[in-house]
Amino acid sequence: MDVEIPAWLKPLAKASDNVDPNQLSRFLPPDDPSVRKSAVLILLADGNDGPEVLLTERAWTLRKHAGQMAFPGGGADPEDGTGDDGLVRTALREAEEETGLDPAGVVPFAIWPALWVPVSNFGVSPVLAWWREPSPVAVVDPAEVASVHEVPISALADPANRISCLHPSGFTGPAFTIGDLYIWGFTAGLLDKLLLLGGWQRDWDPSVVVPLPDRLVEAAWRSEGRRPEDVRRLTAIEHDLGQAQGDKSEGTE
Repeated sequence: MDVEIPAWLKPLAKASDNVDPNQLSRFLPPDDPSVRKSAVLILLADGNDGPEVLLTERAWTLRKHAGQMAFPGGGADPEDGTGDDGLVRTALREAEEETGLDPAGVVPFAIWPALWVPVSNFGVSPVLAWWREPSPVAVVDPAEVASVHEVPISALADPANRISCLHPSGFTGPAFTIGDLYIWGFTAGLLDKLLLLGGWQRDWDPSVVVPLPDRLVEAAWRSEGRRPEDVRRLTAIEHDLGQAQGDKSEGTE
């Protein structure tokens, strides 16, 4: 996209020109009409302590991805149109609906290739944008969003805030712990690539593995319609399996 952006964003824009989708994720959308098109907004602003990125915490009552940290975004509507312009409209519309931001102050400058989220069967296109004129943001609909955050890139890049998340399935991936925020999964994977392509990445230790917190495991089980007693039992089992062998307490069954 031929738009004027500040110097601190130009390395990211250049790296995004021909980014390989396999560099972003190992999950790419299959050639299947059932995959629903969607877009997320990776919105970057020049904050008081350097660049910041806008994130939301999804409502804990949602059926899918409850409680997870996310970029504003969602599924495409027919009125959004097609092609790159349609993806930009989807990302901006969803961001406005979720956070109340003013799209007039947002300047999109790149679109990454679509990636696949198997659990919801979405093909997600990340739309990168400069927040030229930041506007007030907050929760618009508590049924969709629990909280809104402007997170400093410096905090995400800080090795002290970087870990590997251990999912109960045994899968591990990059994650971030910033204050009370636990950022993992699809969002953390994109943030990891954002730091790399933007030139902000610092060396960190992927061997520091932290199991997915119980509250997020429980939210995932609830989204599958499990009964409360089953949620507690299965969470306890998965928490135990997520511990390193030497860390298990004696007598744990």
